[in-house]
Amino acid sequence: MNWIQSLSKAIDIIERNLTNELCIDEIARQVYTSSSHFQLVFHLVTGITVGEYIRNRRLSLAALDLLKPTSRIMDVALRYQYDTQESFSKAFTRFHGVPPSKIRRGRVRMFHPLTITINIQGGFDMTFPQMDDFYLVDWNEINDEKGDKLSAVEKYKRLVSWAGKARAQNPGVFDALTEWILDDSQWSDDKLAENEQILMQGVLARFKQQNSQLRAFLKELEPSGVVNKAVFKILDQFDDQLSGLFFEGRLGEAVTKMFADFSVMRERGIREIIAGNKTGPTGTDHVDFFGYINCLKDCDAQVQWALFMPDLVKKQQQGFRVDSFEYKKMPAMRFIGKESTELATMEARKELFRTLDAMTGHKSDFDYDVLLMHHYGLAIDVGPCHSFWGRFMKASTPVPEGFLFFDFLPVTDKEAGLPFCSQVAFATFSGDNEAMHKREGYDIDAMYDVTRNIILGDGVDIPYPVKYWTAEVFLDGCDQPSTAYLFSVEL
Repeated sequence: MNWIQSLSKAIDIIERNLTNELCIDEIARQVYTSSSHFQLVFHLVTGITVGEYIRNRRLSLAALDLLKPTSRIMDVALRYQYDTQESFSKAFTRFHGVPPSKIRRGRVRMFHPLTITINIQGGFDMTFPQMDDFYLVDWNEINDEKGDKLSAVEKYKRLVSWAGKARAQNPGVFDALTEWILDDSQWSDDKLAENEQILMQGVLARFKQQNSQLRAFLKELEPSGVVNKAVFKILDQFDDQLSGLFFEGRLGEAVTKMFADFSVMRERGIREIIAGNKTGPTGTDHVDFFGYINCLKDCDAQVQWALFMPDLVKKQQQGFRVDSFEYKKMPAMRFIGKESTELATMEARKELFRTLDAMTGHKSDFDYDVLLMHHYGLAIDVGPCHSFWGRFMKASTPVPEGFLFFDFLPVTDKEAGLPFCSQVAFATFSGDNEAMHKREGYDIDAMYDVTRNIILGDGVDIPYPVKYWTAEVFLDGCDQPSTAYLFSVEL
């Protein structure tokens, strides 16, 4: 558990610095938590304050030093950070019951170093045993015995490695959490108090603690330039959601009720809104309702993407490179074209674009041949991908006979399917064409994956599935390979 690791490391820091100046705020910073939270947890677990622990340990060791024949009271006082012999003598007498000058063997009151362990046995079977399956940061792995000697780059690489492993494991645990909340047998009255502890403390509070530690750790590394700054905004958004803030409609009402009075979770209808539906290992499966746990699952993924995606994007550019990348809020447009199944030959595609070339008064500022792809606002496990050759024309352009059209608006209406939104990420590429369109080792192909992964690393939302679309862009015409990509986003 993270709090055990944090307290253990804090005690080790204190023990190594009892003869040096100790600052509680600095100790808290080194264990990646706030000073107030650190002091609260320390007191709750040990029964004494951090200051009392430091004082007890210093006065215990000071007594041992004074037993040495050549020791001087003033020297010992200064060694253990007392400004004057008088203040040291008063504290020493209160602790040991005798003044420093009269300390003798057998009169020393020893306060030994604390060791934090936990051993809980018995009790009821936990209703959600997968709670400990969340892959949270192990700060002992990030900062081992040699951690202080690691460079900022090396420390960040360790965190990136954790993010990749968490991305592989956590989606399944969130889906198990959804199943647990929807399991009526787990929500009888006698289990409600335990379930509140599991969800509010075992899940929400643990992620909030991890976020606090991550933020402190990354702030420490930030001056080195290795940190993707997008992660700070994502951590703030995650904290807001973990606190039940900024939800609207039915979801907002249910979350507010749960945080105010957990007993509302007796109601099946509330739990259905909180749980949502399972979205699978990639988070892309169809859901009837996107619930609170789905939101947390997405936020957790966004933190991990912000950490490991920039490095992955660099590795994915093998034989090609990204020349430019920008986010654009394009005006209202109308895509006009035909489904790709109708244009099996190059000549058929050229004929389509000759028709569009003739519509000179209706051309938009994005006058390129494109291959548009979308699922009509459905999840990929429900609706197949459709592809269409055509161009983006001005809004309200008349549609030639035999052509189809899709309208794109600058602002989304949040409803699934048409019209789509014209907020996009636009990437251009150069290099080996085969490498740009390589599919092996990629989800779709190299250009798609790199464009999407830059977006995910930036913490920008992709409106999947309701307004999701992409397009290959043929900057030199449809008879040449595509070298650019459009990707729907929410700006």
